[in-house]
Parts: sequence; structure tokens; C-alpha cells
Amino acid sequence: MTNFTSAVKKLYIHPLLWLVMAIGIATAHFMELIMLLLIITIHELGHGVMAHYFSWRVKRISLLPFGGVAEMDEHGNRSLREEFWVIASGPLQHAWLVLAGWLLLKGGVISGDVYVLFLQLNLMVLLFNLLPIWPLDGGKLISLLLSLKFNYLKAYEITLVSSLFLLILFHLSILLIAPFHLNLWIVLSFLYFSLWTDWKQRRYNFMKFLLERYYGNSHQFRDLKPLPIDGDETLITVVERFQRGVKHPLVVLEQGTEVGKLDEYELLHAFFAEKMTNAKTKDLLYLY
Repeated sequence: MTNFTSAVKKLYIHPLLWLVMAIGIATAHFMELIMLLLIITIHELGHGVMAHYFSWRVKRISLLPFGGVAEMDEHGNRSLREEFWVIASGPLQHAWLVLAGWLLLKGGVISGDVYVLFLQLNLMVLLFNLLPIWPLDGGKLISLLLSLKFNYLKAYEITLVSSLFLLILFHLSILLIAPFHLNLWIVLSFLYFSLWTDWKQRRYNFMKFLLERYYGNSHQFRDLKPLPIDGDETLITVVERFQRGVKHPLVVLEQGTEVGKLDEYELLHAFFAEKMTNAKTKDLLYLY
């Protein structure tokens, strides 16, 4: 209950949403709008409650005229297991929502037409969020999957590029199926803007990932993944190889032979505190 209360306190209703609700009343679509708003709110609260359960820093849960966004003040340094459950907890809410609707139907509380509409809206929100496009839940799951193999920066960039390609395909399908659906055009614009913004800020987000790794609780990582590095590699090229969800003991090599080891914290300290971004990693062996 505490996690739920904490998540509810983070709810933020965008001012334009009130205008959309007024239009819904004026056009006799109020029931449909209320159902959709309820579904989206519970979906986003699912993310928020699970994030609070894992003690994540939740900035706010925004309800927008075209959907919802759960904003976290986390930068890729939680365990992949935690990240999976925070992402999946949104789509999982639709299972009990459909069951609750079915029980209300059987209890005679709602009519069959209302239940069918509720079922369709649930399915629409669920399938849309599972599209493999960043920053939707499906896109975040793809990013998480890529993080198992690639470093943070590469997994992030592949996610954004593939999302743009898939978004263009989705856009073309919308032109064929529902070219005059205003809500879909608003959502498409939001997704294009999000991808463009995240691409421009990818290096900035990468630095936040490294800073959080440096100042945060790196001991939370249970898995160690030794990272063999050439002694002549610069610090910037080494940190670009860091992956999410694991800690990297650094094995320094010279002509294929191990000449020393470094803890990743030592390298990050030299990178941020000593400003040795272009120094060679072998030079750190004489400092620590």
C-alpha cells in the first residue's frame, strides 16, 4: 500500500488533458474517454508502484492528452532484473483489468457493450505500448535485451535507430489505415520528437550513466564481467565499453599479456576527478 500511495502522489495531469476531457463531453465520448484515462493511469501506476518497490527514484507519472509517461530518475545502473519488472509491470496491469471487467459483466454491473469497449481499449493500449519503438515499453524491452550483449552506448544507439525505422513503417501503415485519425498523428509526433531528442542527448545520457556509476552504489551489481583492455587504450574508449547490469574488473594487457588489474571505480575516478579522459589505461597502473 505504501508503494501505491507513493506512486499516486507522483501523478501529474497535463493541463491540456482537461481540454480533451471537455471536448469528450461535448462530443458525447465521455464514457470512452474516462475508460481510456483509467486504463492508462493504472498502466502507468503499475510502472510507478514497481519502481517504488525497488526503491527507484520516481520523478513523476504524467497523464498526457495522448497517453501517459512514468519518468524515472535512473540512468541504467539498476540490475537488468529490476529494469525488466519495472517495464513489464505496466503491460501486466491489463490482465487484471480485463478480469475485473469480466467479473463486473457477470455481476450485471456493466452491459455487454460497455465490456466490449473496455476490452478493446485495453487491447489497444497494451498492443500499442508493446510496439518495439523507444520510448514505449516494447522499445525499452528491446533495449534491455540488447544490453545483454552490447555496451550501454551501442545498445542505446541501436535501439534508437531501429525504433526510427520501425516508427516510419508504423507511420506508413497509419497513412493507409487511418490517415485522418488526429490522436494517432499526435502520438506519432510525440514519438518522432522523443527519438530525435534522445538521439541528440545520447552522449549526455551516457555521461549520466557513468556519473551515476561513479557516485552511486556500484556494489549492487551481483555479476562481474572482466573487461580485457589494451594498455594503450584511452580512458574514454574504455568507459564506452561499459555494460548495464554488471561490474567490470579491468584486465590491462600489453601485447596480449596481462600486466595488471584495475577496479572500474579507479578508472572512473581518474576519468571524472582527475580529468584524465585521454590518458592511457596503463598509466593508471602506476597511480593506484
